Amino acid sequence: MSDIRYVVGDATDPAGTGVRIVAHICNDTGGWGRGFVLARSRRWRQPEAEYRRWHRGRAANDFGLGALQIVPVHPDVRVANMVAQHGIRSAARPTAVPLRYDALAQCLTALAEHAVRLKASVHLPRIGTGLAGGTWDRIEPLIQQHLADREISVTVYDLS
Repeated sequence: MSDIRYVVGDATDPAGTGVRIVAHICNDTGGWGRGFVLARSRRWRQPEAEYRRWHRGRAANDFGLGALQIVPVHPDVRVANMVAQHGIRSAARPTAVPLRYDALAQCLTALAEHAVRLKASVHLPRIGTGLAGGTWDRIEPLIQQHLADREISVTVYDLS
C-alpha cells in the first residue's frame, strides 16, 4: 500500500520522472471552460480537443459517466479525462452536486489499469471538490482504494 503524497504546486507541471498521468474530472455535457480544465488548456490543447471530439461522437463510442480517455501530451505525460460529473452547477442550482462518486470509482479503476500498464505515477489537484461539488473526505478514500492501494504513486497538488 502506498500513501497519497500532498504537495504545494501546479498539477499541470507534474513532478518526477518516468511516465506521469495528470488526471481530472470532466462533465457529461461536453462543456469545457471553467475550473482546472482552463489551466490544462493553457498548457496543453490536445486534452480539450480530444474531449470535445469524444463527446461529439458519443453516439458511437464509450463517452458517458464512468468513462476514461487518456490523451498523450508529451512523450512522458498523459492527461486522463475522467467523466464523473453529471451536468454542471449553475446559478439556478448553486447547491447541486454534479459529481457522481460511483462514476469516479469506475474512472479510477480504469485509470489504475493504465497506470499499472504504463508503470506511471498519477498527479492531480483535489479533483471533484470545486465545480463538481464533491467532498474530499469521500474522494480521498476512492483514490486510496483504486490507486494508492495498488502501489501506484499518487501526488495531489494544492496551489499556493
